[in-house]
Amino acid sequence: MAQHRAPNRTETVRGRPSRDDSVTTRAVAGDLAPSTATPLCLACQTPLPAVTGRQTYCDQACRQAAYRRRHPPAERTTAQALPKAASRRANTVYACPDCETRYLGQQRCDDCNTFATRLGQGGTCPDCGEIVTVEELLAAT
Repeated sequence: MAQHRAPNRTETVRGRPSRDDSVTTRAVAGDLAPSTATPLCLACQTPLPAVTGRQTYCDQACRQAAYRRRHPPAERTTAQALPKAASRRANTVYACPDCETRYLGQQRCDDCNTFATRLGQGGTCPDCGEIVTVEELLAAT
């Protein structure tokens, strides 16, 4: 008794090539079922419009939402928890070279109208109220 062999997918129908010159093989009738499942957007689960290539999202908003779900914001670091740094100029002591008047955070002398020389970081003295640098306070103790 002769055994019946099922045709494989690469065989042509009835052993002859198809009439279409661009396609030399066709699937055997009933061998491949057409896909009736409509692909869904991975973010919002709506049916995708005409799918081109490997499209998985319906639009850029869904693509961005999926990215944000995959990459949650990192924990706040100590650098992010600190308040924004203030300008160092506000805590810098300047002295006028002509009249030797000291200024805190002001680079130009009001009386002489000249630029003052930077002495260093400092502030007002808690005891006498004069403008002093940190180095002067440390040298005094």
